Amino acid sequence: MDPERAHLPSGVFSQGFHTLRHGEFDIIVASDGYITLPSDVLMPEALPDERGTILGRLGGDAVSAPLQTNVPLIRHGVDVMLVDTGAGSNFQPSDGRLAENLASIGVDFGSVTKVVFTHAHPDHSGGTTKPDGSLLFPNAHYYVSEAEAVWSFWTDPDYETAMPKPLHEFARGAQRDLFAVKDRLTLVKPGDEIIAGMSVVGTRGHTPGHISLELAGAGNLLISGDVVPNNVVSFENPKWHFGFDTEPEIALKNRAALLDKAANEKLRMLGYHWTYPGVGYVERAGTAFRFVEG
Repeated sequence: MDPERAHLPSGVFSQGFHTLRHGEFDIIVASDGYITLPSDVLMPEALPDERGTILGRLGGDAVSAPLQTNVPLIRHGVDVMLVDTGAGSNFQPSDGRLAENLASIGVDFGSVTKVVFTHAHPDHSGGTTKPDGSLLFPNAHYYVSEAEAVWSFWTDPDYETAMPKPLHEFARGAQRDLFAVKDRLTLVKPGDEIIAGMSVVGTRGHTPGHISLELAGAGNLLISGDVVPNNVVSFENPKWHFGFDTEPEIALKNRAALLDKAANEKLRMLGYHWTYPGVGYVERAGTAFRFVEG
């Protein structure tokens, strides 16, 4: 097996995609591949023995672990929608497989009518354009939160002096992706509807404009992006920080609030970097939470 595909879920490169019906929404969970993150990003506050145990549970080695990338393709009436576009060729060599996977089940890229960005990190928006700079989904209209689009991190032409060096590549990528669709981009805010039954939920913290989506239906479905980064680490240790959160304390507060809401209301969730297909429920486990597939 290609080592870059070694941690991909069974069926990702065939017809075996996970599908579900939620209310009026038909959803296919496509994979963009996986990313690998070191333990000091995944769980910077964990003790050494805790890190080793959790990395092993995630299928990793002594220093890092692979995290799946789950991209929902949603059909509703005349609309064909994507939540995020994956990484394209703009993050790690083990991701950027969304186009290949969608093509394998006969999805016409021109049929995609809407793309909603949870945020503009490169593994979520890097697949917006093809290597030649043209749009992968040429007929789509795009949505991003107002706070994400106007935040100086993405739009400041002087970001190299205004932002720490580790963030420069993220800023370049966000400008590349958002500017590519600026003539077909709608800015949204929490409470807005993308279409009837699909509402924007404010989940600031991972980035200042991070959003999630809530789909109406029996119990509702939360598509959570990166507000809850992992279904093991973040559920079992909800007070641990995540290394890529730009506003760490706000991220912790909103992560806990979303998990609490999902547990109280018995909401189904779909997580971007959770074990494929990333669909399931939140149960309480003492002062923490437990992920239950379903």
